[in-house]
Amino acid sequence: MKPLEDYLIVDFSQFLSGPSASLRLADLGARVIKIEKPGTGDICRTLYTSDLIMNDESSVFHTINRNKESFAIDFKQPEELQKLKKLLAKADVVMHNFRPSVMERIGLSYDDVKKINPNVIYASISGFGEHPDLKDLPGQDLLLQSLTALTWLSGNQEDGPVPMGLSIVDMLAGAHLAQGILAALYRKATHNIGAQIQVSMLESAFDFQFETITTFFNDGGELPVRTKTNNAHAYLGAPYGIYKTKNGYLALAMGSIPVLASLLKCDALLQFPENKFTLRDDIKNILADHLQTQETQFWLDILEPADIWCAGVLNYQQLFAEDGFKVLNFTQQVEMLDGYTYKTTRCPIKIDGEYLTSGKGSPKLGQDNEKISKEFIDC
Repeated sequence: MKPLEDYLIVDFSQFLSGPSASLRLADLGARVIKIEKPGTGDICRTLYTSDLIMNDESSVFHTINRNKESFAIDFKQPEELQKLKKLLAKADVVMHNFRPSVMERIGLSYDDVKKINPNVIYASISGFGEHPDLKDLPGQDLLLQSLTALTWLSGNQEDGPVPMGLSIVDMLAGAHLAQGILAALYRKATHNIGAQIQVSMLESAFDFQFETITTFFNDGGELPVRTKTNNAHAYLGAPYGIYKTKNGYLALAMGSIPVLASLLKCDALLQFPENKFTLRDDIKNILADHLQTQETQFWLDILEPADIWCAGVLNYQQLFAEDGFKVLNFTQQVEMLDGYTYKTTRCPIKIDGEYLTSGKGSPKLGQDNEKISKEFIDC
């Protein structure tokens, strides 16, 4: 039995942040009913991040909405709204990621839903929270990365701002919402009290940088400075970075420079008996030149037996061919109601020695309307 079986989640959210939270709850066993607009559904169904089309819809939608049900309803219509409220009255969790005031205008605010479901857990993600000066700004991942200084931590010193290659703020906000919901579900189970959970992408992006922001506050307000080359962390000294080799790349984490000088037979490094932070560019330049003289595996064969923290740098083709990836069984085959199957990732959490997997794919728009209506609305 999965931990959240018997819990009902009604999810109004779209795009990535909210659906990533409900995906994790579904993996943990909750029943997730996705509320969608008739005709078009979640905007993510047609938000193509590449040219890949899977079963007539976006690969992003299939990735983040597996293991859910779809209920299509135009809840802006008064009669349909009343039907929807019957479903909400039986939900353990109601969640959305609309801008503040959207659900209020519809009549589905926390206070509105609480009237029909007093112990409901009502969870929301916004871009910038409830502050009147911020709440109407667009909550989009790249914009949030840019506005929260995240883009000054990746890349090299002369690169300018560099965004991360993932929708990281969306995923962080989704993870935080799931954490808040789980905490509220525990309190509901022990004290029969509902809750309002609020997460903003802005605050999630700040929290992600707790280490670097704390350093900034306590380091005289000095801005983080990336190394000129091979940067991987603005606040860590050499050798921390990724280096080109004769046939690929090598990642080096923290380590003693004199020890590296001896192991790598790099005499030029012997001039640095202490690994001073101010010397990291000089050290990295020497390392960068020296490591290009041999292939990646040559260096790994020297460094790994000496317990130096290092790794080869893999692309997807190399990664998925590795035995270390294969033994994890991290992929799963899922099937949609119409028989379409696709390969995707599984939940990373293991409970009582068991992986949390499900063969249920993403839903077609409105595919569960009849079942949900009979179970919750027409009864």
